[in-house]
Amino acid sequence: MTASPAPAPAPAPRPSRLGTRLPSFYCPLERDLVHPEAKQVEALAVEWLDAFGVYPDPVERAWGLATHSADFSCRIIPDGDVDALLLFTQWNYWANAVDDWQDSGSDEVGTGAVVEHGVRLLRTIEDPGAAVLPDGPMTRALLDLVRRTHAMLTPYELRRFVEGTRDWLLGAAWRAARAEAGIMPGLNDFVAMGPLANGTRFSLTWSDVARGDRLPTEVLCSRALTVLTDAAGFVVSADNDLFSYDKDDHLEPREVNLVNVLAQQENCSPAEAVPLAVALRDRVLVLFMTLRARAEAGANAELRRHLAALGHYVAGSIAWQSRAPRYASPRNRHELPLPDARFAIRFAEDPSFAGTEPPDVPALASWWRRVHD
Repeated sequence: MTASPAPAPAPAPRPSRLGTRLPSFYCPLERDLVHPEAKQVEALAVEWLDAFGVYPDPVERAWGLATHSADFSCRIIPDGDVDALLLFTQWNYWANAVDDWQDSGSDEVGTGAVVEHGVRLLRTIEDPGAAVLPDGPMTRALLDLVRRTHAMLTPYELRRFVEGTRDWLLGAAWRAARAEAGIMPGLNDFVAMGPLANGTRFSLTWSDVARGDRLPTEVLCSRALTVLTDAAGFVVSADNDLFSYDKDDHLEPREVNLVNVLAQQENCSPAEAVPLAVALRDRVLVLFMTLRARAEAGANAELRRHLAALGHYVAGSIAWQSRAPRYASPRNRHELPLPDARFAIRFAEDPSFAGTEPPDVPALASWWRRVHD
């Protein structure tokens, strides 16, 4: 008998436009923290996803679980109430399913569709009886999330969560509008509006809920904490634009992210824009560390925990993204996620930009005024 020919080796994944490895990350924060009940939270969250049939088939389920949403949740909230953490984790799996739909590049997912769905989602969170979303597994799962969220959160915590969700949806709609128009935004517009899509307040609301902390409104909404929160959100967004770059590099026009915005501004390649993105990110992180240290002086225990949570958000996001197959074996290069895929990340001892002056970007420079106030 003639032996069957050996199957041809799978083609090597398309190389990244950013180069062969990610840059070093400056992160002078406590790292590698994770909630002790992380495995239990993940198991219960996956059981919930399967019970509601959130993923229509095994392939979508594999990519949904490749988000490692439980790992994200348990790293940015490394302590606190397990029930609150589980509900937050389930929200993240659900939100990532929406995010994948928004980023699919399908002709059916234009700005109008993103806005239409976003408005209906917000109204459902505020009034689950409004019946403005079509029936289906995603809607039934959402209604379960909303019912339990209303039962767990205080009215003000619920308002914070709704506003955080609005940030996420507005940011996603703005990015979709720029992409649909084929217009890469300028740097100032991007840093002012692009990070909204990261949903920073969507996530940080649950940090306070899990710990049972309820800062006074005048503290939580103060200019000082607003700037700290926005700075943390910018750093996490910049890091996500690096980790997720390959996932969306097949889209035309190119994805609206920090690297591509800088590449257009400087008329350079994405790889050449990476050091510029890192320098801007590091400058904001240095500012964040300076302002956080100032806020800690004389702060009570509750405020100190809130300030620590901002640091967990930054450091935990790096650890999560480095381990998530969603990013390390992206869908535009693999039929299925590689379970053990991860980035070999390095940490820098010092920021890549040594100066302390504000950048020539008005949307960021206003934060530096807090240093002198």
